Amino acid sequence: PPAPSTRNDIRDCSADPPYLPPTATNTTARLAALRGTMRTHGAHAYIVPATDAHMSEYISERDARLGWLTGFTGSAGTAVVTLDEAALWTDSRYWTQAERELDCNWELQRTTSIESIAMWILKAVPAGGNVSLDPFLFSIDTWNSYSRALHGSGRTLLPLETNLVDQAWGDQRPPPSSSEIYSLPAEFTGSSWQEKVAGIRQEMEQHVRRPTALLLSGLEETAWLFNLRGDDIPYNPVFYSYTLLTNTTISLFVEGSRLSAAARDSLRSGCPGPLCVELQEYGQVSAHLRRYAQGNVTVWLGSEYTTYGLYGIIPQEKLLEENYSPVMTAKAVKNAHEQEMLRAAHLRDAVAVVQYLLWLEKTVPQGQVDEFSGAQHINALRWAQEHSRGPSFQSISASG
Repeated sequence: PPAPSTRNDIRDCSADPPYLPPTATNTTARLAALRGTMRTHGAHAYIVPATDAHMSEYISERDARLGWLTGFTGSAGTAVVTLDEAALWTDSRYWTQAERELDCNWELQRTTSIESIAMWILKAVPAGGNVSLDPFLFSIDTWNSYSRALHGSGRTLLPLETNLVDQAWGDQRPPPSSSEIYSLPAEFTGSSWQEKVAGIRQEMEQHVRRPTALLLSGLEETAWLFNLRGDDIPYNPVFYSYTLLTNTTISLFVEGSRLSAAARDSLRSGCPGPLCVELQEYGQVSAHLRRYAQGNVTVWLGSEYTTYGLYGIIPQEKLLEENYSPVMTAKAVKNAHEQEMLRAAHLRDAVAVVQYLLWLEKTVPQGQVDEFSGAQHINALRWAQEHSRGPSFQSISASG
C-alpha cells in the first residue's frame, strides 16, 4: 500500500476517517441520483465522457456533465459508474488535480485507453449486464472501440437517447445560451456565405459518389459557412447548430430567436430559392435526418466531428464518410483577404504583448505582480486592442 500522504492539498482515502481537502466535491447525492436513473433504464454501467454533441475541444458549462458528476474540472477524462462503483480515467496532466477534486467515492485510473476502461467494466459488470451511454456524446471511432472491446463478452453496449446525467442533474443544470448570434462583417471574411455554399455544392457535384446532402456537426463548420459567430462556449466564437446542405436546399438547425436581425436578413435574402436558408429548431436535427435518409439519397459527413448518434440514423449504403467534411478542408485554406486579416490580428496582439513585457519589466522589481495579476493584465491589454473578442484560451501564466 502507498505510504500515507503528508500533503494536505490532496485526498487520502486510506486514512480513517478519509481525508478530503477543501477543493474536493461531495458527490454522494449526485451518484445516488444517477444510479436511480440507471436502475430505471436497466443500465448496469454508464459511461460519461468530457465531450459535447459536436465533439468540441472546449465545452459550455451546460455540457460539463463529467465535471458536475465527479467534481473533476480537467478538460479530458472519462467516468464510468456502476451500481456500486465509480471510476475516473484521465491523463498525467491531471492526476494531481484529480486527487484534489475527487472525493472517496471515486477510483482514479491513471490512463486514458479505451482498453483499460473496457477491462474495468468487464470486471465490474457481470455477464448479461448492459453498458449504457448517450450515443450523441461519442464519436464514431470511440463508439466502435467500445463495441469491439465488449464484443463477445456477454455484456451489451446499450445506447440511450435520454442522457442519464442530465436527468440526475435536473433543474440545477445551467440553461442553454441565450446570447445573440451575429454576422461577421464582410471586411473580415473575403467571401460571402452564398459564395461558400456555391463552392461546397460544386464539390458535391464533382465527387465520384455524387452525394445529395452534406451534414455539418462541427460548430466551427456552420459558423464558417454562414459567416456567423456567437459565444456559446468560452474562448470560442461559435454557437450550437447543425447544417444539412443539399443541392437545392439549406437547413440550419439553430435557436432562431437568437439570430440578430442582420444575421436573419442575410440568411433569408435568397428566399425562395436554392440560396434560402430554412431555419429549423436545433433539437430537430435527428428527426429531420431520419426523414431525409428514407429517400434515394447519399449523405456526406466528416467522421471526426459527427457523433455516433447521428451517424447511426443514416443507413450504411447511403453514407459517404470521410475524416473531414469539405467545409473543414475549405475552411483550412485561407483566401488572400483572410491571410491579410490574420497578419493584422497578430500585429495587434504583438502590440499587447510588447506593452505587457514593458509593464512586467517596470513592475516585477517592485514585488507587486504574481502569475494571476499578470494574466489579468495581459487580458486587459488584449481587450483594449481594436476588434478584440477576447483571448482564444485562458492565459497559461507561470514564473520560476
